[in-house]
Amino acid sequence: MSANTSSEYQRLANHLRETGLLASANGLLGWDQQTYLPSGGNNLRAEQMAYLSGLIHRRQTDPQLGQWLDTLCDSDLAADPHSPSGATLRCLRRDYERNCKLPQQLVETLASLSVTGQQAWIEARQQNNFAHFAPLLEQTIRLKREQAEALGFVGHLYDPLLDEYEPGQQTAQVAQVLADLREALVPLIQQIEASPVCPSTEILRRRYPEAGQARLGRAAAEAIGFDFQRGRLDVAEHPFCGGCGADDTRITTRYDEHYFNSAFFGTLHEAGHGLYEQGLPSEALGLPTGEAVSLGIHESQSRMWENLVGRSRSFWEFWYPRAQTEFPEALQAVDLDTFYFAVNDVRPSLIRVEADEATYNLHILIRFELEQALVGGELQVADLPEAWNAKYEKYLGIRPSSDADGVLQDVHWSAGLFGYFPTYSLGNLYASQMFEAATEALGDLDTMFCQGNFAPLRDWLRREVHRWGRCYSASELIERITGKPLSHEPLMQHLRGKFAVLYGLSTS
Repeated sequence: MSANTSSEYQRLANHLRETGLLASANGLLGWDQQTYLPSGGNNLRAEQMAYLSGLIHRRQTDPQLGQWLDTLCDSDLAADPHSPSGATLRCLRRDYERNCKLPQQLVETLASLSVTGQQAWIEARQQNNFAHFAPLLEQTIRLKREQAEALGFVGHLYDPLLDEYEPGQQTAQVAQVLADLREALVPLIQQIEASPVCPSTEILRRRYPEAGQARLGRAAAEAIGFDFQRGRLDVAEHPFCGGCGADDTRITTRYDEHYFNSAFFGTLHEAGHGLYEQGLPSEALGLPTGEAVSLGIHESQSRMWENLVGRSRSFWEFWYPRAQTEFPEALQAVDLDTFYFAVNDVRPSLIRVEADEATYNLHILIRFELEQALVGGELQVADLPEAWNAKYEKYLGIRPSSDADGVLQDVHWSAGLFGYFPTYSLGNLYASQMFEAATEALGDLDTMFCQGNFAPLRDWLRREVHRWGRCYSASELIERITGKPLSHEPLMQHLRGKFAVLYGLSTS
């Protein structure tokens, strides 16, 4: 490698880091918008974030980047596509070509609309008034179509939107993955519904003071490895993980004093995202090697800690005495097995973020189908509430009685996040397959969890997933870790095994 090539690469890396610093500041503005921003500040915040998004876009499409790439992509630095330099050049070429297709004005308008859209969504949800949100949703969908058209596609207009979150995936591929999963899931759910065994979920609806929930959730997040010296936990209308980067990662939750699951499992979920962010190399801020490979892989980390760990019996063997001490009135007379069954109750429900492991992916399938229809123009915004309710009746056998518990329950569309939802189900599949590999590599994880020892799993994930950034694609990463392509079978084996014991199902 020549000295000139090395200096060119260093200039490129410096440019990316400076762009990453701007993006981290924009991320902090977004976090503040959903946590502490006074309602009167939304117009200014929209202007701030639109300006920063435009500035970031200009840097991401700077012709100098193209010149650096033309020089460096033929150098020794690009020879190994999975090395830090090779991955940086490979991913940057993809990102640069993609960003250059997007008009500056469109980028800024979408950034501004995400702020005003989220505020309108909050107001509409609080008022149970979809009509208040509908005009902004129509505008957002129109702009997302423009974005998809600008990026180009061969199959479905939805493809380039999905590709933003799950690079390399196409709508038809994901649709087949979800169809295969649904075909395996539905018979299991029907078996559970037919079982005469039923948990007592009333105990989860007793009073759980918010202060106690906050203490317990923070302690659990810290125990699995979330570093509160490099992060914090706050409250938001819709829980999320955001912030500035590995050294300043913000997670949020929401509290319901009469429903235990909401805050506790929401906190574990977001802490899982936070662990991924904190596990990325902080020195690579702004470079592909310092970024998550895909949202499906990101989601695998949160769902693993929330469900495969947090809803395991071994987890609660360690944590349940602490929960009983924190909530003596609600839990002192409740034994561990009763509580464990309650937090693993399976039944159709309206709220995605509170859904059980078995039915959760049906919530995702509904959203995936609806947003394809919205983007493709087959479904109009005015007809969305009824279409939502009809799909819930078809897939889950229940019908929302209000838009607040129906079409207005998720923040994603208000922020322009079309193409995001299917990554949740991909995350469930990745998580189960990774957890199976971790068990083979580490041994008896249940014994570790019973002892409150979560470090071996966390450290394994840092070695196998976090530290690589975007050095491998999601499909390459899962095969590298597990030796197999993505499959729904590990998830189904986990669900069948767990619920056969709880619900007395036949394993034949």
